[in-house]
Amino acid sequence: MDVQLHDTGCRPQVTAPRISVIIVNYNGKDDLRRCLAALRESTLPAEVIVVDNASRDGSAEMVRSESPEVKLLEPGANLYFCAGNNYGVKAATGDYALLLNPDTVPPPDALATLVHVMDNHPDYAGPTRQLRYPNGDIQRTCSRIPGYRYLLLTQTVLQFLFRGARKKAEDHHWYFDEGWDRTSDFDVEAIPGSCTLMRRQELQLSDHLLLYFNEDDLARRFAGRKFRFLAAPAIEHREKSVTRSATATRIYFRDLIAYCKQHHGWIRAGVIWLLSRPLEWAIRWRMRRQAS
Repeated sequence: MDVQLHDTGCRPQVTAPRISVIIVNYNGKDDLRRCLAALRESTLPAEVIVVDNASRDGSAEMVRSESPEVKLLEPGANLYFCAGNNYGVKAATGDYALLLNPDTVPPPDALATLVHVMDNHPDYAGPTRQLRYPNGDIQRTCSRIPGYRYLLLTQTVLQFLFRGARKKAEDHHWYFDEGWDRTSDFDVEAIPGSCTLMRRQELQLSDHLLLYFNEDDLARRFAGRKFRFLAAPAIEHREKSVTRSATATRIYFRDLIAYCKQHHGWIRAGVIWLLSRPLEWAIRWRMRRQAS
């Protein structure tokens, strides 16, 4: 019996990817190349979106020529980390969105294990992975939400006057007082912006911030929801590979004040601003000397 096929006007449905990976890049061509090569080896297929913040090192041209499968977005200006990631998330179609730094090298199973956690734990706001430096050392990521006292003791000149109190505050902030060494899975309050997976519809970074304190702001907005640190497999991360500069330091302290204004009010932010000025000037002066 012959089977007659008729065109009914229907088209095959396009299945949305389980995960969209958003990478905001600024003059990090070599790092980005390694990251994209690693993502091509992922056991879980992903929609990869690169937001290029007007790089001058040929990053966008490299993506077009070497990774045509990547969705390349070029806003034509430097949107910085927060706005750049929001720009990428808006273009994403996956169930989950992963913010991933271009200076990371995820192993093949990294995406699949992140998605597995979210599929099986709907109460979680999101997971992250253990990050390691290229030499294998574990990076200090994931923390509690920083309180105002912690900011005073660690982000201002008070750190030099109250060293014992600062040490105690840092031990609590980084879970050292609980004996956690980041070699085991652990529930945390804040996860790093360099590797943040959340449900796409829930993920949006603060419009008030440029580069820093985004993970702390996100944690505050999702306070009461758990974030999960996954110890294995680890992701290699060349931390701060393109942000070691006096300009980045200026932005760091700018974001510190913006974060304080948003969550602690103008008066407390003003106190932080006053007490952090000497620290910022000293750091920028040292960086300029090292660069000269």
